[in-house]
Amino acid sequence: MRAREIQTVTAWHEALNSGDVDRLVELSHPDVEVGGPRGMGHGVELLRGWVDRAGIRLEPGRIFHEADTVVVEQAAQWHSANGAQTVASVFVVRDGLVTSVVRYPGLTEALRAANFEDLTRESRTRL
Repeated sequence: MRAREIQTVTAWHEALNSGDVDRLVELSHPDVEVGGPRGMGHGVELLRGWVDRAGIRLEPGRIFHEADTVVVEQAAQWHSANGAQTVASVFVVRDGLVTSVVRYPGLTEALRAANFEDLTRESRTRL
């Protein structure tokens, strides 16, 4: 059985990729931190706006998990771009809700940001 945090992050990806913004908001804390290359902000309205503007699809790959932090390597595809780009996001999950999601240009940067220095961690799994 997968950890609760991984289940939440998996459901978050499913909601995003199916365009179910209401479900995405349900899975997120009202003051969710949202970050990426264009900066950081807070709140579900910011999350809704990001989903509408970005037109992004994030297909999860490798997952690294410890306590309330989940790092996910993702194949990202935007409606306005051809092909997929590999990125990674750091999620913090508390009480079954995503309290923070920050996207990084790659897995190395995301693992470093999450203080997951040991890449041979046994808790690695695939979605």
